[in-house]
Amino acid sequence: MSNIDLTGRWELVTFVQNYDDGRQVLPMGEAPQGIIQYTADGYMSCQITKADRSNFTTGGQWSASDAEKADAYNSMLSYAGRYDVEGNTVTHYVELSLFPNWIGGQQKRTFSLDEQGQLSLTARLEENTSEARTALLLWKRG
Repeated sequence: MSNIDLTGRWELVTFVQNYDDGRQVLPMGEAPQGIIQYTADGYMSCQITKADRSNFTTGGQWSASDAEKADAYNSMLSYAGRYDVEGNTVTHYVELSLFPNWIGGQQKRTFSLDEQGQLSLTARLEENTSEARTALLLWKRG
């Protein structure tokens, strides 16, 4: 078990993906917003959005155009479920998600705290492909 206490609310500082070929991508833009919440009884919830999300102009949440709904989908990441910690790895067991394919799966993240008390969550994605990369999410207590 790690001695780092994840319990509480964390606010997103940085979300970057560093590709093995040298590319650096900001999936939610330069000023992403987000929170991740860990409860003492083993539940977590994560919400991340682009800062400059557009309002619907063609209708409401159910009647907006398909293009506007697709843009909303592409500008947000959200999921929730149980979690556990082993060493410096936190595993999120996805029960609900904006992305249907994540439901029933796991999101594993290596974590650490820096000198300023910021939480770093990293993950390797698409290993052994041309899209192999390390995702870094940096959080501060909120």
